Amino acid sequence: MSLDPKILQLRQRREDARLGGGPKRIDQQHAKGKLTARERIDLLLDEGSFQELGVFVTQRTAGFGADKQVVYGDGVVTGYGTINGRLVYVFSQDFTVFGGSLGEAHAEKICRLMDLAIKNGAPVIGLNDSGGARIQEGVVSLGGYADIFLRNTMASGVVPQISVIMGPCAGGAVYSPALTDFIVMVKDTSYMFVTGPDVVRTVTHEDVTFEQLGGAVVHNEKSGVAHFAVNNEEHAIATIRKLLSYLPQNNLEEPPLVRAADDPLRADEALDTLVPDVPTKPYDMKEIITRIVDDGEFLEIHEHFAQNILVGFARLNGRAVGIVAQQPMVLAGCLDINSSDKGARFVRFCDCFNIPIITFEDVPGFLPGLTQEHGGIIRHGAKLLYAYCEATVPKITVITRKAYGGAYDVMSSKHIRGDLNFAWPTAEIAVMGPDGAVNILSREELTKADDPDALKQKLVQEYRDHFANPYIAAGRGYVDDVIEPHQTRAKLIAGLGMLQNKRDTNPPKKHGNIPL
Repeated sequence: MSLDPKILQLRQRREDARLGGGPKRIDQQHAKGKLTARERIDLLLDEGSFQELGVFVTQRTAGFGADKQVVYGDGVVTGYGTINGRLVYVFSQDFTVFGGSLGEAHAEKICRLMDLAIKNGAPVIGLNDSGGARIQEGVVSLGGYADIFLRNTMASGVVPQISVIMGPCAGGAVYSPALTDFIVMVKDTSYMFVTGPDVVRTVTHEDVTFEQLGGAVVHNEKSGVAHFAVNNEEHAIATIRKLLSYLPQNNLEEPPLVRAADDPLRADEALDTLVPDVPTKPYDMKEIITRIVDDGEFLEIHEHFAQNILVGFARLNGRAVGIVAQQPMVLAGCLDINSSDKGARFVRFCDCFNIPIITFEDVPGFLPGLTQEHGGIIRHGAKLLYAYCEATVPKITVITRKAYGGAYDVMSSKHIRGDLNFAWPTAEIAVMGPDGAVNILSREELTKADDPDALKQKLVQEYRDHFANPYIAAGRGYVDDVIEPHQTRAKLIAGLGMLQNKRDTNPPKKHGNIPL
């Protein structure tokens, strides 16, 4: 029995759509070490789950020869499917069609997808590979970008938004990813910049390469624009799938709970000796985190940026948690401009999506210096303070060593609605370190002493014995308990269980005015 010609025509059109810009351009994409838009979607989603939308949409501009290149889909593949059985919406820009450039119809497809995501409460994943605005469409293309920016903003805090940069991302194209929650960049093949090397060379006379200006390493280490730098596109896809496993579908749901094989009462005796006896000696906070969380798994976010603070996701007895921690190995764990920004954004994300926040604190204070003060450390530090104050999710803090000055207040202290605050016996909770305190409190006495060094050593020890410990804070109730380090996992899990039905609200308002 022969098929109806209309069915045959439909099948042919669908096959044409699948070829995008055609076999030659697909081969060029592969030669660059890049997958096609559809190959990326197939790799990302559960097998057979993708449902495409807008497959036969075409561009509408006739000028500058554009009417001679009418291709189904208009350079972007959009639709929905599942990742580990959970609904997600995805758009994947097709570089083989108009270089993935954004035109009116292209933008409308993305906007339609985002509207569905907001209404139905599921994450949006954007696979970006675009030459930017489609010049042939002029201001219509710019309007399309603005329509997407608006939806990024409306979706913020409602559904998780993840951007993967898998090719060039220039001009207006960078601002949609910048408005999303997480950005993954592929090394050597992806770039982000507002203006490219040629414009930079013309305007500022700086001679830079694409990689130097906006490569994955630059945006992960220096600018902090991106959160992950991955080796290839397969690695990028695996990273997204893992990241989503910690996140709820939307702001009204709880993060997924998994069955934990790790004993909730497991006590790791090695934790008891990880903090050095010498207060100035560093140690690796990552080792503390991995020894406490389920199966030692910690998905670090912003790993290469502002490394004096650690942020990322883990699980405790199967429950997803966000972790914020000082890293004594870098700048002694001081808070500076970049680490304050990094921590604040992560805390706010966790609060948006009902993810409890665990804070491991070892902070000697804010980083001093002219560069920091002139760069606005007061304003940036206030962002982290604001984020912790505003957060209403369960918040548990563990002070492993130093908690000095205003930084003690900032790091989820009891005074800013920390729910449970624990300290290890090695904790030092004070206005400042012993050396600085003695220099101020005993300045006159030291100048008159016959042996100022010996006197200072004595006074420092007295200060340390009296103030640099957790017991004054515990006596005031600022710390709920002083615990042995190996008890930390069990204490955190018990605390999360107690706080699982926590209800807290902020005063009614349109929104606060975070010191941006």
